[in-house]
Amino acid sequence: MDASTVRRLVAQLEAAGIPVWLDGGWGIDALLGRETRPHHDLDVIVRVSDVPKALELLQLASFVVREGSIPHAFVLASPSGDELDFHTVTFRSDGTAVHRMDNGNDWVFPADAFTGVGTVDGARVECLSAETQVRCHAQGYVPGEKDFRDMELLQQAFGVELPPLLLRPSCPDRSQAG
Repeated sequence: MDASTVRRLVAQLEAAGIPVWLDGGWGIDALLGRETRPHHDLDVIVRVSDVPKALELLQLASFVVREGSIPHAFVLASPSGDELDFHTVTFRSDGTAVHRMDNGNDWVFPADAFTGVGTVDGARVECLSAETQVRCHAQGYVPGEKDFRDMELLQQAFGVELPPLLLRPSCPDRSQAG
């Protein structure tokens, strides 16, 4: 998914009164202010209460549900292959937000998780903070090369501390090989 498509989709959702926070690869690139790698999808966080309106809007643009469980986490796909990966939250009065995961457990975002601001294709976008991106990437799956690189870029740009799971495995010292 290219930057102009991301900008257009975010603008469409926001014009419909749906606040959007970028997550994942585009969320990281937005924080960095530049596209650092190709992205096959756009991860977004929206309020659970906005899901019906988002579905209605995107179905008019020929997006269909490809997988997942509405209203908590689902993927919409367009005929051209664009994918929107939705993760929804319910905000509490203290500013924290709760995401219901597929396993039925709740992931609680701290209030400052939604303070990230970045740019995509010259447009200002809201996104998860760098610290929250690290926290999310350290849970639930084994990181791959792109994850290590994304985390290193966040560390360089924002000084975030990376947990051991998100540190690139070091190569064994071959000079000591017998």
